Amino acid sequence: MNQLGVPIRFLDALPPATENIHAADFFLKQAGCSGIAVPRIPTRLSPPGDFVVIHPFSGSSRKNWPLERYRELAQRLALPVRWCAGPEEQLDNAVRIDNLFELACWLATARVYIGNDSGITHLAAAVGIPVVAIFGPTDPAVWAPRGDQVRVVSGNLADISVEQVLNAVASVTV
Repeated sequence: MNQLGVPIRFLDALPPATENIHAADFFLKQAGCSGIAVPRIPTRLSPPGDFVVIHPFSGSSRKNWPLERYRELAQRLALPVRWCAGPEEQLDNAVRIDNLFELACWLATARVYIGNDSGITHLAAAVGIPVVAIFGPTDPAVWAPRGDQVRVVSGNLADISVEQVLNAVASVTV
């Protein structure tokens, strides 16, 4: 029983700042499990396409690498880019898929995904494609997506160069 007198146990929504633990492991621990959590979403099997997905947004503009740097990055990539955006995000010619499972299936067909600290970046990592996640104000040790093919570029967003992101892309696409 809790203070409300109902037979429900309320769990913390966020890992404590004093504990150096990844959020996925924190939630796993709250469920009574142990180990390292690597979320996976099985999708329809299709061969990877010859394109890169860039999602240059997140839930907070303070977590967004500058759009002009994404545009420069897109020009320097060897593969064509398909831009991805949510329904409220302003970006011409972007792919917009409201259903998250359908979005996951589409992301699974990309050769590589590049994006900010966002839910869509975690979705891309969960389908198992190579991911480059750009982190600024949040701690990647706690919040970065997980996977063998995930690379994180972190620091002050204004200081992260296109070259750093290109190097991260090269490290997951060799």
